[in-house]
Amino acid sequence: MLNRLAKGLLLGAALGMSAQAVAAPSNAELKIGISQEFETMNPIIMSMSASAYMYRMVGRSLVNLTPEGKWVPQLAKEIPSLEKGTAKIIDDGGKKKIVANWEIIDAAKWGDGKPVICADFIASQKIATSPNVAVGEKEQWTQVEKIDVDPKNPKKCTFKYDKAIWSFYQLAQFFPVPAHLELDVFEKHGKAKEGYEKNSNYVRNATNPGLYNGPYVITEVKLGSHVAFAPNPHFYGKKPTIQKVIVKLIPNTGTMEANLRSGTIDMVSVLGLDFDQALAFEKKAKAENLPFAIQFVPSVTYEHIDLNLDNPILKDAKVRKALLYSINRDDLVKALFEGRQEVAMHNISPKDPWFTKDPKTVTLYSYSKRTAGKLLDKAGWKMGADGFRSKDGKRLSLVFQTTAGNKTRELVQVYLQNQWKQNGIEVLVKNEPARVFFGDTMSKRKFAGMALFAWVSSPENSPRSTLSSKAIPSNKNGWSGQNYMGWTNASVDKDLDALDLEFDATKRTAIVHDILKNYTEDVPVLPLYYRSDISVVPKTLKNYKMSGHQFYETNYIEDWSL
Repeated sequence: MLNRLAKGLLLGAALGMSAQAVAAPSNAELKIGISQEFETMNPIIMSMSASAYMYRMVGRSLVNLTPEGKWVPQLAKEIPSLEKGTAKIIDDGGKKKIVANWEIIDAAKWGDGKPVICADFIASQKIATSPNVAVGEKEQWTQVEKIDVDPKNPKKCTFKYDKAIWSFYQLAQFFPVPAHLELDVFEKHGKAKEGYEKNSNYVRNATNPGLYNGPYVITEVKLGSHVAFAPNPHFYGKKPTIQKVIVKLIPNTGTMEANLRSGTIDMVSVLGLDFDQALAFEKKAKAENLPFAIQFVPSVTYEHIDLNLDNPILKDAKVRKALLYSINRDDLVKALFEGRQEVAMHNISPKDPWFTKDPKTVTLYSYSKRTAGKLLDKAGWKMGADGFRSKDGKRLSLVFQTTAGNKTRELVQVYLQNQWKQNGIEVLVKNEPARVFFGDTMSKRKFAGMALFAWVSSPENSPRSTLSSKAIPSNKNGWSGQNYMGWTNASVDKDLDALDLEFDATKRTAIVHDILKNYTEDVPVLPLYYRSDISVVPKTLKNYKMSGHQFYETNYIEDWSL
């Protein structure tokens, strides 16, 4: 990483360039800046936002959630429903289950011309449910018990779900993989832990067009640099207007603007500029009449700090609550974001129908250094002459990690570090590149104390993968699940099961609020703020609309034009 002085010189030199000297982007090529490196293009395994952002250019699923929050068919001809009779609840040995009829559109093909068929969904489910394959959200795959294929039509499938789940049709992440390419790899390497992941064509031969069924295929992958995309000649939908797309990795967000100004990139993705940079650039763009539009869209993205509950210090709920009482989050969002991002009370955002801030339902934590101090005293952590607390001769010290080079997160770290120090808590920063942080440290629960990052989901999305005790990643379960905290709460587990089976929307909301009650009382996570999505695009870019949720705007990239 460049030091502060060197970064300043580089940025200053770039900003001095004339915007008019840079060639305008065209439909011949669009270069997109992204600050987070992806870990894999395999849709079964990917868990990083960067991977999902890029995969939506090359891969499609049965359904999709629009930016307006409406579920629409994608690879499917229509969405099955109980009302239409294309889905029904059955009794299977005394247990209620759902069967739903899905039909893949006739024109859907992989990039090598092979048709997308039910066997491709069967292949992905078989791979994803293997105990040797690490999948972040296993539940989305295990919810489908069996897929039967119409013997007369390989594109007609009957999905039998293991239970009567209300959200059975929300299969936006139930991606197919080409059975004709991936099944042999799985059969050969899938018996060893991580054997399939390391040998998948998505890793060994990522430019094979047969891996992709979206509007684009990947033509080049250069780790640490860029990924290039070209139109998929076999795409079933509208042919893309833009003939080449390059997603360029610029991990240090401090230099993203410089690359935009110099023409190295034409636009900045939602995984690009830090919030403070975007605010500053918005003012510059207006003052200098630059050819860019800066877009801010409230999202369901939840910036927070996961606490490793295996850490002896963090096992004590009094310490966890003291950490939260010690930070002035209202001041944080005013100081760093001009109040344009909202303080988070829990993991459900205001854009979600399940959101609540009712103090009768959730426990609220307003900044109080005094309350925090009392809790730490009760926990046995006494203030010492050196300004730090200790117990049994051991200092109250915690390791704090996030993605290296992300300016906003590093500023947040400094802010929080100073606030915790005022209460005698020593915090040691140890950041890592995003690829390492997400791909290894978090996925295998190697973080020692606190980890700052964001979850992005969709409205009314079950938090099972992050809150269920069954979703705690371990060697035993192949490091599947995203409950990185290691939080176990029997009441929450019970609620999560009940949530899936409740078809009444009002009752579902009540169940979620009970989960939030436990979440805010136990404090396995320190909520910080709900993020706004930000992107910078050429003013000439048409049909570009940010989604504000986990199904990115790249899902409609075939509609973009310059």
